[in-house]
Amino acid sequence: QVQLVESGGGLVQAGGSLRLSCAASGRTFSNYAMGWFRQAPGKEREFVAVISWGGSSTYYADSVKGRFTISRVNAKNTVHLQMASLKPEDTAVYYCAAKTGMFTYTVVTSSREYGYWGQGTQVTVSS
Repeated sequence: QVQLVESGGGLVQAGGSLRLSCAASGRTFSNYAMGWFRQAPGKEREFVAVISWGGSSTYYADSVKGRFTISRVNAKNTVHLQMASLKPEDTAVYYCAAKTGMFTYTVVTSSREYGYWGQGTQVTVSS
């Protein structure tokens, strides 16, 4: 079992920045690829970013590429999502998730591949 707890959400004006964090406990953190997903009201959960076990590989959704940066510190069992140039359409509940197994774009961008999820943190971007 892996327990995930997100933090760092809040209200920010368009153009601003936020840094989300996800703290993991339980199994060996470095065994898991870590992803961020988000879900806006009335919409399906969507992929945002993912980072491999050692941090050498990352993928981003086109909508956040160049604005968001995912990183991890295995020694501290944490993963971060640095968000910059925020837009109102970034408003959503953001979830971190953990998975083992294959690390290919098709696999890691699918929420069904993740076995562990946090409770989510709200990000609201005002215009």
